[in-house]
Amino acid sequence: MSRKNLNTVLATAVVGFTCYLALSFILTPETAAQGFGLPDWPGGDGGGFLIVKGCRELAMGLGTGILLVTGQRRALGWVLLMTAAAPLGDMVNVLGHHGSTATSFGVHGLTSALIAVTGLLLLRETSKARKAAAPALAAQLA
Repeated sequence: MSRKNLNTVLATAVVGFTCYLALSFILTPETAAQGFGLPDWPGGDGGGFLIVKGCRELAMGLGTGILLVTGQRRALGWVLLMTAAAPLGDMVNVLGHHGSTATSFGVHGLTSALIAVTGLLLLRETSKARKAAAPALAAQLA
């Protein structure tokens, strides 16, 4: 499998998983909250915050999906690096609220790292492609 195909598979997995999480938190926040890692279900009408999380995930998934489908690979790499901040924040949130350390690092931390690595791989791929295309562009302009 070529590096470009691997990067595409990884980016597609990020988009798909992000959209899956979004729909889970929007449609069944009570169920999704159990796997998040915080110790307690929010009191009162706190479930609305989980729907907000789902909407955030959906926006990120759709944004990265559009970049993937339209072939904007360099922009996709940068957006994935930015997107990695969300699960990193989730990790810090779970740790800060005495939630599950295993879930914090094993789910949120690992997710953040995988998204960031995917973004870096895409940036590396597009950087090499830009360098390879530079002489041909210079020849055309000459």
